[in-house]
Amino acid sequence: MKNTRKVIVTLVLLIVLPLAAQAMQHASGAAQMDHSKMDHDGMKMEGDMIMIGDSVQDGVKAMAHLKVVKDAMAKMGMKATHHIMVMFVDVATGQPVESGVAAVKVKEVDGKEEETIKLMEMQGHFGADIVLPDPGHYQLIVGTELADGKKRQFEYDFELK
Repeated sequence: MKNTRKVIVTLVLLIVLPLAAQAMQHASGAAQMDHSKMDHDGMKMEGDMIMIGDSVQDGVKAMAHLKVVKDAMAKMGMKATHHIMVMFVDVATGQPVESGVAAVKVKEVDGKEEETIKLMEMQGHFGADIVLPDPGHYQLIVGTELADGKKRQFEYDFELK
């Protein structure tokens, strides 16, 4: 009887735990897209690169780039048009800062602000897929709390052609 009970408990856990993990991931907003279908290693995603600029705040330099991914995303049924990549460097040491928390808020051409999007830690940068639907002026506001625990905000104004 004890062995039967152990088998039943094990089976229930094998079924319930993955479902619970998936639900928690979806609830946190992390399931915005299936990143397994994309190659985020370096710059291997198809599309053009747009250099947004550099910004220095409290000893950290943030370098922001956009990768045009509209066509690749459309093939997968997704609305994202760009992948934002932000790399952080400690100005004093020149060493990359690769851990912490970062998020981006997009202010659109018409002045509308989108919801804040969490940037995921990726190989050497933080990144996320965003929607920039029309040509024109945009502002990207990147908020961080990196490994040193300090909160910083980096702002980028640019013209999308």
